[in-house]
This record gives sequence, C-alpha cells and structure tokens, in this order.
Amino acid sequence: MKRLFLLTAMAASLSAAAQVWDKTFPQSDQVSVEKVSFKNRYDITVVADMYLPKNLNRSQEHAAIVIGHPFGGVKEQSSGLYAQQLAERGFVTLAFDLSYGGESGGTPRHLASPETYVDDFSAAVDFAGKQPFVDRNRIGAIGICGSGGFGVAAAAIDPRIRAIATVSMYDMGRERRQGYLDVMGVAERKKYLEEIAAQRWSEVDGAPVRMLMGTPDSIDEHSPEVAKEFFDYYRTPRGQHPRCTTGITYTSSAPMMNFFPFANIELISPRPVLFIAGERAHSRYFSEDAYQLASEPKELYIVPGAGHVDLYDRVALIPFDKLNEFFTRNLQ
Repeated sequence: MKRLFLLTAMAASLSAAAQVWDKTFPQSDQVSVEKVSFKNRYDITVVADMYLPKNLNRSQEHAAIVIGHPFGGVKEQSSGLYAQQLAERGFVTLAFDLSYGGESGGTPRHLASPETYVDDFSAAVDFAGKQPFVDRNRIGAIGICGSGGFGVAAAAIDPRIRAIATVSMYDMGRERRQGYLDVMGVAERKKYLEEIAAQRWSEVDGAPVRMLMGTPDSIDEHSPEVAKEFFDYYRTPRGQHPRCTTGITYTSSAPMMNFFPFANIELISPRPVLFIAGERAHSRYFSEDAYQLASEPKELYIVPGAGHVDLYDRVALIPFDKLNEFFTRNLQ
C-alpha cells in the first residue's frame, strides 16, 4: 500500500511538473500545447511546442503555420505567443527553437548557422505535414525578427511553404556585413574579419569561446535607444527567459556575412509574402527593401505607432487579425 501511495504521488508530481507554464505570456484556455521534437537535414534534434485549438477535430485535415523566433530568442517568447494566438483562431501551429539554442540540439551551443536555421523551417514543415490532422498543401510560415530572413530564404527554396509572413524582420547577413543602417564599409568589414580570424586562432590555442551578446546586461541614460528597446524585453520580466541569453559565438559573424536571404526571393511567387513592420521600428528598412525585391503577390503592412520590439509581445499592437486573414485566404 505504501509503495502504491508513493507511485501515485510521484505520478501526480510528474503530471504537475509537466503542466508548469514556462512561457513569457499568459496561457490560453482555448489552446492545448504539446512538446514535440524532430530532426532537420543535419540530424540535429529540433524541439518545438505544438499549439492546437482545444476543439480541433483530429479526424479532419487543417492548415498549419510554423513559426521562428527572433535571433537569439527561444520559442517560449514571441514565437510561442504568435503560435498560441493563431491556434485560438483555428490553426495548428508550431513554435520551434532554432538549432544550437533553446531546447534544440546542436553543438557547439549558440553557434549561428544561417543554412541550418533555414533548414529548421523546412524540418518544421516536415513534422507538421506528418500529422494526420494537417493538410500538407496548407502549410505556411512566420519569421519574427532574424527568423524573418531565415523564413523567407526557406520559402524561396521550399515550395511546400504555401504562404510566408515576416514580422519586424532583420536581414542578419546584411546587418553583419554592413552594420545597422549600412554604416560599415569594406575597410571596416575587413578589419572585423581580421578580428574574427584572430579570435579563431585564440580558440584553436585553447582560449575560451568568445560570445557576442545581442542585448546588453545593463544600460544607462547614454545607451542607444535600440539597446534600451531590446533590454526592456530580454532583460526584464516582460520577456526574460532562462534559456535565452541572446548570445552567439563571436566567430559566427564571419559566415553570417555570407548569408543573402533575398537572393532567390522571386522564386516564392506566385505564393504570397506579407511583410509586417512597425511604423517607428529601427528595422523597418529591412522589410521595405525586401518588399521591393519580392515578386507579386506581396504586401507591406506598417503598424501605426509600433516599434520593433513592440511586435514581439504587445498584443494590442500586433495585427493578429491581419495575419489570420492572410493565412486563412492563402491556405485554403
């Protein structure tokens, strides 16, 4: 009897642990969440949260959306919020951790690998399409911030992504090559590459891996507004998560310079692309330039009064109805 009691208590404890909500946004009572995993083309295990409407009829096939988080983030933050909101609207959604970070596999940790990140989107499509309640011909994608570029690059070469939307998109290749607002010229770029090369020698000789942090650990009144904006999300209870450091290995910046996410953007057509950016976003020019490069059908939607990070979690500003309409129309 005592053994039975202990086993029952352990089962109850495990069940309670499994139900702990570890996201940075409130849980919806209209949606259920399942932790899932799958392999990408590089045999790396990608971990995701699958959000399902509680009234989902599993005997029918439904539209699905795979969602990538901001560069340096994790699935428990903005991508999970988007997944939950769109699941409330009837979609099967999948918020996944990019390789080398979060709960996903890949070593060394916090490596930035654009090619792998792009394949993570396709691997998420693989998984979604294997579910008996998902229509393989009705799968879309959303990329937030840096994942906007990764998602567009994936859609260009993976026609199974039937519609793609980006939010507060960053072209991480351009940002690494040219700096924010394209202030870095060829001479500065060469100097940066020399510094990265020197760091590689240091690590070959046994030095610890150097990290490049996307968000500072502290700010003051003299900090750039961009730094303050990211700090307010990633370093406060608003968006802070224990698995999110926003850091990547310093030497990752060199291969990132070779990432041109819009090189084949015209191949997405006639599948539709929706670019969403905040009116006040420091990153707005990335979406505007990508919009000019894309072929029809395409749309650039500017959210009045919104900044870049506002569209990570400010539910009153995020145009979820616009996203719902876009995917409902294009994933019929």
